[in-house]
Amino acid sequence: MAKEYTCPMHPQIIQPNPGSCPICGMRLEPKTQGTEDEDDEELNEMNRRFWLGLILTFPILFFVNFRILPNQYGPWIQLALATPVVLWCGLPFFVKGWRSLISGHLNMFTLISLGVGTAFIYSLIAVFWPSIFPIRRGQVDLYFEAASVITVLVILGQVLELKARIKTSQAIKKLLGLAPTTARLVLPDKTEKDIPLEEVKKEDILRVRPGEKIPTDGVVLEGSSSVDESMITGEPFPVLKNPNDKVTGATVNGNGSFLMRAERVGSETLLARIVHMVSEAQRSRAPIQRLADLVSSYFVPAVVLVAILTFLVWGFLVPAHHFGLGLVNAVAVLMIACPCALGLATPMSIMVGIGRGALSGLLIKNAEALETMARVDTVVVDKTGTLTEGKPKLTKVISLAQQSENEILQIAASLEIASEHPLALPIVDAAKEKKLSLYPIENFQSIRGKGITATLQGKHTAIGNQKLFVDLGVDLTSGITHSESLRKQAQTVFYLAMDGKVIGILAVADVIKESTPEAIQMLHQDHMQIVMITGDNKTTATAVGQALKIDEIQAEILPEEKNRIIQRLQSKGHIVAMAGDGINDAPALAQANVGIAMGNGTDIAMESAGITLTKGDLRGIARAKRLSRYTLRNIKQNLWFAFIYNVLGIPIAAGVFYPLFGIFLSPVIASVAMAFSSVSVIANSLRLRNVKI
Repeated sequence: MAKEYTCPMHPQIIQPNPGSCPICGMRLEPKTQGTEDEDDEELNEMNRRFWLGLILTFPILFFVNFRILPNQYGPWIQLALATPVVLWCGLPFFVKGWRSLISGHLNMFTLISLGVGTAFIYSLIAVFWPSIFPIRRGQVDLYFEAASVITVLVILGQVLELKARIKTSQAIKKLLGLAPTTARLVLPDKTEKDIPLEEVKKEDILRVRPGEKIPTDGVVLEGSSSVDESMITGEPFPVLKNPNDKVTGATVNGNGSFLMRAERVGSETLLARIVHMVSEAQRSRAPIQRLADLVSSYFVPAVVLVAILTFLVWGFLVPAHHFGLGLVNAVAVLMIACPCALGLATPMSIMVGIGRGALSGLLIKNAEALETMARVDTVVVDKTGTLTEGKPKLTKVISLAQQSENEILQIAASLEIASEHPLALPIVDAAKEKKLSLYPIENFQSIRGKGITATLQGKHTAIGNQKLFVDLGVDLTSGITHSESLRKQAQTVFYLAMDGKVIGILAVADVIKESTPEAIQMLHQDHMQIVMITGDNKTTATAVGQALKIDEIQAEILPEEKNRIIQRLQSKGHIVAMAGDGINDAPALAQANVGIAMGNGTDIAMESAGITLTKGDLRGIARAKRLSRYTLRNIKQNLWFAFIYNVLGIPIAAGVFYPLFGIFLSPVIASVAMAFSSVSVIANSLRLRNVKI
């Protein structure tokens, strides 16, 4: 697959080859990052330009400041030294500046190339035709020194920025570094050989030896071992893996050895999907970025206009006017106003924030979800798999007719084996454990949110909740009497009927996750309202909700009704996050302001959500909100710093304060300040790597 390149500030720009962004002039970065340092080449190139420029600029500074060259040869020596600095070392800035003028997208390189180019061309003309310029102290003022120093300082700023940008991608590099490089393939003749990881195919049989990283996602076939899954779940305790258990690539095997079958390879593995999601999210744009873009679109033309006015006023209009003074002040305006800090303010914070989240088990799909999460005041949660373990077990079988409990289970499992509902599995598994043979069925029909009907041994058979039997007109009086105590114990009850008569009750219980009470407490501390939506009956839902101190409980809700509940909350002005893990949660996840998928849920839920919690517990929601707040605060600090810097810097450079305080700002100092502002924004963004969430 061909590599594509995009701009971190303008992700809509995608090109098949490396180069510069036509909008902002920044270097394009690969969409898919590798473990290699792809920034090294440009960084090395910029380092070469910096050191050559520095070596040639020092003599110019020495000659100009100590005035040791005779007037006859001094200008020519300055020209000889400054020309390679400006024309070779500064060539990338002039190329990008020219492209910005042609495309009409004025940016920081427009101002840099105009400032340096103006100072250099003026000095060049003054060397060859000095008679056309005013003479002071016996010679024409030259600005080779300013042009060279500004070029070197801008390159230094680019070097520092490149080094800082490399740090922002460390999260992805750490994730990529988790994957092993080889796998041990078991051949059909039972011999084994090591192969590169990229050669592993689906259905391959692999051996995982003690202490090795598991090569790819799959299922254990033979043997058992404890596996350290902390890189996915964050849990420090190893998990015992037996035959038929799933294993995840890049997790670390313990002391045992086992055979596994590869089920997901390459880009399909969980680790690869995590890397892809993080990479995509880091290039996405937060809504707050629109403010910076809008300001920048007017800012650069306004700065050029201010520079022209500064040149005219100080060069021709003020009483003590001087052509060279007007030029110097105009160049200072162009340098101090470079909007690189403004452009970096948002994307840098987003890249670092999303990378920080990835290392804490928060996969943030896009910058908009990260920004919106800070404003969330209501969290809607599904019960099964979100508040609970999502691994329900059959706890009770009650016969209400002449059939035995095993026969009730046998009939129920015969219907449920064709169902995709998560609560069907424990019934089927219980029948298999007892080695009960299942009956063939006909006319199978799954009624969404209610249950199943089918024909079994010529009899109309149904299993499901109370709503199903109300629709079928079946009398549940005897069943409800027996089931009420089970519901109060937070067990989900299924009724089984044949030919219009209830013959049995089955109860399934799903244990509340150990982390859920703490998660609820953390969300309440963040002043968030919690709403539980479940298709389970009111008694069971109330038992779970009250135990967890949930604010609002919505029970016996069909999947399509979840959307309407979220819409109702949104219509009241709430910013809603929805947490779920199933296929039936996907529409509600998409409807919410922020959809949050549990990492142990379905692929469809993860695709519909803006945030995925790889650890699969709700504490991640509180962490996501904290990370969102920290990131937004960081962006606002960056934007405020960039705005204040330009608001104060431009008037000083333009000489507004000279009549009152005698303050002028040289182009050299202005370029130092411009570079410092960019580095400060990046350094402030990098603080997000160390925040505690």
